[in-house]
Amino acid sequence: MRISIIGLGWLGKPLAMYLQAKGFDVMGSATSEEKCAKLQHDGLDCTLLKMVPHPEGKNFNKLFDTDVLIINIPPRRRIHPDTFHPEQIKYLKALIKQGNVKHVIYVSATSVYPDLNREVSEEEVLTRESTSNPALFYAEQILWQDKSYDLTVIRFGGLLGMDRVPGRYFSNKENVAGDPPVNYIHQTDAVRLIDFIIEKGMWNETYNGVSPLHPSKKAVYEKNFQDFRIAPPKSYKEGPSKSWKQVTSLKIQSRGFKFVYNNPLLFDYSPF
Repeated sequence: MRISIIGLGWLGKPLAMYLQAKGFDVMGSATSEEKCAKLQHDGLDCTLLKMVPHPEGKNFNKLFDTDVLIINIPPRRRIHPDTFHPEQIKYLKALIKQGNVKHVIYVSATSVYPDLNREVSEEEVLTRESTSNPALFYAEQILWQDKSYDLTVIRFGGLLGMDRVPGRYFSNKENVAGDPPVNYIHQTDAVRLIDFIIEKGMWNETYNGVSPLHPSKKAVYEKNFQDFRIAPPKSYKEGPSKSWKQVTSLKIQSRGFKFVYNNPLLFDYSPF
């Protein structure tokens, strides 16, 4: 089976290496010659492709002659308007239709769900007015509409583990929300979940990729302090938080997927 990964970054690279080790024919893309050279040095077939939002690069059409295409590019909402990522997806969809792509996996995020102060699942009805991430919401809609391929959308929680330690992002901050539940997934489980969907042929569905347990943010930050001496927040907000959600992954678990890291308090890191 041939698999192409658009975006050999923090998740895409270990995913490519995992799939390649299983015997799949894997190729992928990066946004610079330097990144491609490093990936090739590590034994991966890399092609230059940058979505700006139209495609630029070298020989990237071969990525779309594949059995499975995994779209793994973040919206980068801090530097681009919410219309930018959907435009990227429009161009990718045109390349998908021109190519010979049979199956598409789109890496989305649980940030599409609004903060409803309760548990949310894939059954939640999202609209352009209700979504918390319009860029991802519209990207998903574009891929679902008038498609000529099988599509599965994976809405990952916060991608952590390895060098990504959540306490680092809130160290020494003040007035941090500490009581909301976390919606995290370890890099290892994110890679395994994508492979699981490919192996089982679980197409034309949406799945949440989130560890089953949801400790509080404060519990996670304080555990990071204990384990790595990362300074915790200087202060936490008083009273219960008014904006939170707890994202369930019961759907993917009901299909037989088992998490290695069920509890974000026990994630494995290699930060130093």
